[in-house]
Amino acid sequence: MADEAVVEPHDSLAAQRTLVRRLVLAAAAVVLVLVVRTCVAEPVTIRSDSMAPTLNDGDVIVIDKLSATWRTPHRGEIVVVRSPDTRGLIVKRVVAVGGDAVGLDDGRLVVNGAFVVEPYADNDRMEGSYYGPITVPDGSVFLLGDNRHDSSDSRLFGPVATGSIVGRVAFHLWPIG
Repeated sequence: MADEAVVEPHDSLAAQRTLVRRLVLAAAAVVLVLVVRTCVAEPVTIRSDSMAPTLNDGDVIVIDKLSATWRTPHRGEIVVVRSPDTRGLIVKRVVAVGGDAVGLDDGRLVVNGAFVVEPYADNDRMEGSYYGPITVPDGSVFLLGDNRHDSSDSRLFGPVATGSIVGRVAFHLWPIG
């Protein structure tokens, strides 16, 4: 008589339990990833040069979504907001907050009557550019791209409600450096 493998009923039950455990673990991992991406942090690829040279087309950033729920943005922070004129997301720098008077004078940023030093912005290309001043309403921010020459920002669509902020840029993931 040939040797035949005999499967005991308890072995089949153990295999089923192992499979169920693995499926539950995989489902929990998927749920955890979805919760993190929805509520905590999310990688996003930049699709324009409006924030150059700080962020360039093709760069990957990570958005900190939690900070948008518990604190107001600060001047100088880079945030991700729901675009007021499209359905997408845009990345811009907060240059003024509620109550600030903001404008451009010969391409240079002026907040509350004082010129702001902006080493990240190419102001030379904006000479002769004037805007405002306007007062940013409470609960809003004024956003500008670092590449002012090639940016659709608050100069076009006005101040943005802080409730439209998805999160702030936590770090630059790619390219490294």
